[in-house]
Amino acid sequence: MSGAESVSVGLARLREPFLPNEINTLPKPFSKDSKKANCPQCGGYHGMPAAHLDYVGHAALTNRLLEADPQWTWTPLALGPDGLPKFDSTGGLWIKLTICGVTRLGYGDAQGKSGANAIKEAIGDALRNAGMRFGAALDLWHKGDPLEVTTDEDAPIAEPIVWTDLIAAATTVPQLTEIYNRANTVNQLTDPVMLALKARKAEVLAEAPQDVSGDADVPPAE
Repeated sequence: MSGAESVSVGLARLREPFLPNEINTLPKPFSKDSKKANCPQCGGYHGMPAAHLDYVGHAALTNRLLEADPQWTWTPLALGPDGLPKFDSTGGLWIKLTICGVTRLGYGDAQGKSGANAIKEAIGDALRNAGMRFGAALDLWHKGDPLEVTTDEDAPIAEPIVWTDLIAAATTVPQLTEIYNRANTVNQLTDPVMLALKARKAEVLAEAPQDVSGDADVPPAE
């Protein structure tokens, strides 16, 4: 098998559906103030009512990455003065995930937790996020899309736009320009968003050089 064929096979393996026993369920209460009760759907004790989101755990994802490319690796987008991965002001972590020689960005956090377990959770979340850019468990992300809109007044309110996800999914400079303008319009052009825009623009230009003369709004790639 040639190198190109090996890469194609590896990347295709990432997109294959996960088995039922590799998928976990995360209950997500519709409100932070929801009263806890026994859930007839999952058997857990959590805020009710709640949506149940399917996701792939760290072990199952790691196994899939190894099947696709035994030499896969990830690196933090930035390092702190101590040489360790640098987390942003909200506790999130940007990473670069490389599989079969292809590198894509990912972002993860620990949902406000702290301590050593929070660091491991943020790394696992970032790997799942970056893996989704390769198509890993993409069908599960569709099911739990937080941007879906509903007219049912009793249904959960849509979460804020996740700019980092939109940026990572962009494949052209004009798309990045649109994201930049949208974030700027709603005063959400934060430092992490700017960093993500710069990094993704560099990736897009490296993958397929484009004419960016008319895209002055996008921050320059560093």
